[in-house]
Amino acid sequence: MVDTFASVGAADGFLTGKCLVAMPGMSDPRFVRAVIYVCAHTAEGAMGLVVNRAIPDFSFVDLLEQLSIPATPRCQQIKVQFGGPVESQRGFVLHTADYIHEGTLVVDDTVALTATLEVLRDIAVGTGPSRTLMALGYAGWSPGQLDDELRRNVWLTVDADSDLVFAPDLEAKYAQALGRLGIDPALLSSEGGHA
Repeated sequence: MVDTFASVGAADGFLTGKCLVAMPGMSDPRFVRAVIYVCAHTAEGAMGLVVNRAIPDFSFVDLLEQLSIPATPRCQQIKVQFGGPVESQRGFVLHTADYIHEGTLVVDDTVALTATLEVLRDIAVGTGPSRTLMALGYAGWSPGQLDDELRRNVWLTVDADSDLVFAPDLEAKYAQALGRLGIDPALLSSEGGHA
C-alpha cells in the first residue's frame, strides 16, 4: 500500500496528515471509538492507520520472532496495534520524520510511514525513529468513499501531532482527540443532523 501512495504528500492530499475521529453512531464495530491517522488522501482514495487500538496477546517481540529478527529488551515495551482491516497481516510503522530511508513515505514535516524489514531491525536495536507506532493492517477508502462518509457525519477531523498519534495511553486518545475540538465525549450525539 505504501507504494500506491508513494508520491502523495501533505500538499497533495485533502486530509493527509489529519486524524479522523469516529462519531458515536459508527456502525462498523472495527472502528467504534477509533482515531485514524490519515497517511494519504487523494482523488484515488485514502489510506490511514488506527492509532488507538492494540492487538491483544500479540507483541512486537512476537512479530520479530516470526520474522527471525533478534529482539532486544527495549522491544518488550512496543505494542502492536490494529491498523485497520485491510491486509491485516501486513505491517506498517508510523513514525517521526527523523527516520527516512528508501521506501519511506513522508506524510508531512513530522510524520512518516515505512513498511520495510529494515525499519523493524533498526527499531529493535535502537537506531530507528524516536517515536513509533507499529500496526498490522490499514484502513482504506475507495475514490470518494471517505468524502461521502464525512458528509454523512461518520467522522470528525482533528489536527494531528506527535502527542496524539504516538501517545502510549491508547485508551485516552479518543477523548483527547475530541477534547482538541472542544467536545465532551459524553455529550456527543449518535444522531447526525443537517441544517
